[in-house]
Amino acid sequence: MDEIQSQSDNYRSSSSSTSSPANRVPAFNFFYLRKPGALGQPISFEDSPEWEDTDVDVRVEEGGNSINAATTPVSSSLSKLNSGSLPSPHLPEGAAAARKIDGASVAWKDLTVTIKGKRKYSDNVVKSSNGYALPGTMTVIMGPAKSGKSTLLRAIAGRLPPAAKMYGEIFVNGAKMYMPYGSYGYVDLETTLIDSLTVREYLYYSALLQLPGFFCQKKSVVEEAIHAMSLGDFANKLIGGHCYMKGVPSGERRRVVIARELVMRPHILFIDEPLYHLDSVSALLMMVTLKKLTSTGCTLIFTLNQSSTEVFGLFDRICLLSNGNTLFFGETLTCLQHFSNAGFPCPIMQSPSDHFLRAINTDFDRIIAMCKNWQDDNGEFSSVNMDTAVAICTLEATYKSSADAAAVETMIQRLTEKEGPLLKSKGKAGNATRIAVLTWRSLLIMSREWKYYWLRLILYMLLALCIGTIFSGLGHSLSSVVTRVAAIFVFVSFTLLLSIAGVPAIMKEIKIYVSEESNQHSGALVFLFGQLLSSIAFLFLISISSSLVFYFFIGLRDEFGLLMYFVVNFFMCLLVNEGLMLAVASLWKNIFRSVLTLVTIHVLLMLAAGYFRIRNELPGTVWTYPLSYIAFHTYSIQGLLENEYLGVNFGIGQVRTISGFQALHGAYDISPSSNSKWENLLVLFLMAVGYRILVFVLLHFHARKNVSLRRICECSRDSTS
Repeated sequence: MDEIQSQSDNYRSSSSSTSSPANRVPAFNFFYLRKPGALGQPISFEDSPEWEDTDVDVRVEEGGNSINAATTPVSSSLSKLNSGSLPSPHLPEGAAAARKIDGASVAWKDLTVTIKGKRKYSDNVVKSSNGYALPGTMTVIMGPAKSGKSTLLRAIAGRLPPAAKMYGEIFVNGAKMYMPYGSYGYVDLETTLIDSLTVREYLYYSALLQLPGFFCQKKSVVEEAIHAMSLGDFANKLIGGHCYMKGVPSGERRRVVIARELVMRPHILFIDEPLYHLDSVSALLMMVTLKKLTSTGCTLIFTLNQSSTEVFGLFDRICLLSNGNTLFFGETLTCLQHFSNAGFPCPIMQSPSDHFLRAINTDFDRIIAMCKNWQDDNGEFSSVNMDTAVAICTLEATYKSSADAAAVETMIQRLTEKEGPLLKSKGKAGNATRIAVLTWRSLLIMSREWKYYWLRLILYMLLALCIGTIFSGLGHSLSSVVTRVAAIFVFVSFTLLLSIAGVPAIMKEIKIYVSEESNQHSGALVFLFGQLLSSIAFLFLISISSSLVFYFFIGLRDEFGLLMYFVVNFFMCLLVNEGLMLAVASLWKNIFRSVLTLVTIHVLLMLAAGYFRIRNELPGTVWTYPLSYIAFHTYSIQGLLENEYLGVNFGIGQVRTISGFQALHGAYDISPSSNSKWENLLVLFLMAVGYRILVFVLLHFHARKNVSLRRICECSRDSTS
């Protein structure tokens, strides 16, 4: 500590005369914040670099349903930024004003999060964090990469991964409880949007999945969310665009994700990196929009890596983290004073957030090592000569002994000494409604996704046409039997192999499901039924178009009943294959691994399907049991051959005839029973059901891990109380 103190004193002495705003420039030039929209009017922080403390008055209304926070700003500059003088997002003419929301206070006390290593919970990602968020305010969790800011946000929202374990207490309106469905919204860093829907359609279907009630009532909620996030100009634009029209820009895509959570009118909104992949202008517009959102009463908590000066001026409170340690929590301008008191004043003309992260980001030590031989105009590389380890230790020690830390503890005590109104669940849409919505939405997506659906349909028909023309003109003699068996095998096997082209579309559906399921907008059973009902129409269209082309080109028996069996058999085979692709994609959740796995499985099943070597002659180990019995190619080809040749006789010479079963005996293994083709169809149906059950287990297991984690967190909180 003596060494750290001496280094800190050296830095203070070297920077006091060069970095202090009062010593370097006149007071009227000292500014950090500027009002958005008034670029020519710098906002000063009074006539001296010293700031007064902020008085916060928290009142819990008796019999009310909200906690009101009255904050006296540190200076007139901040009051301008936090007042209604900010530019409002444009609302279309006739649009209703934003509806007021009963906010909720959030407080966390001694919050510690550990991540499970190879042997035990050893790595403390967040260490004894204290803080709070009040209704109608913006609280930002800021820090360098891997500082624990996203983990802290997930811990407060109850979204920690299964490998994490949490200790400490979290209070909502003074009560130790979890936030029920609909009372809060969470926006993750990466969220999958549906590119083939417009912004309004995407939000409308999301509202149908989330909210109970009539459809007409949800349209007004969607319009409110569109206006709240200033998406009116993009409401009727496809999110992903198409061949001759660009999609929604990245900044507006982020707004769409936030608007999806606003559909529920949450009391608390958690956002992980709202400025992710946004330029400076888009970032400022986003933060102004979120600032206006807090004026409705919503409690806003989000993470941020760094921000511009204008964006920094919009924050109400800041929680500064480094390596899981809380270096500061309090008002934004008080944070500047805290750094100045610790010996690290913010230089003139530098963004406060850049200065904070420069002081506490250990990655800058590598830059110092690289640039140690460089010199600036003054003869030294003074802008990066700060030892970050010294800065972090000094800031942490200064904060723990400061009045700011004591004020946070006092505020947490005041917020938790009396329980406020409990947040209530707003109800969910019924499972039947969700299945209908997912089915209709998937059908709409299929009608627009030409790359994954219509192009696949064209490829299926072209493949059927190619196989049909190659095996055309076979006739109906005994010599054509073996060739026709080859044609049916090639048709079934190659079309199933071609189905792997649909893996990207299935992977996108699973990603959308994971995103919606994490916010409890969907469920495994709802997703499976919706996906099944929507895929039935597409698969039946493929089966009937491809079967008609192939059936008549190779000259199969011209009977309507036999043709319909061929179509239904091929349809069931495609349905089984769709279930297999869903299972593999749910297991890997990666396109490359899924495609590689599916190709391997299909090749093995084709080898064991009984064409290259009939079933009763295959080696008993592995190839007969179990491969030949789980190869759905086998049951489909058997059924199609039995449908074509059972009950048919072939003449040998002028006297002798043989049955179709005898003609096929040396080419493929089929059953002589007249009901065997229906038995094969039943096996295909059961396999389709079995694969769906397997997918349900995989998805349900993934969902239960999140539920079990919340129970672990509850036990951890109870053990600390």
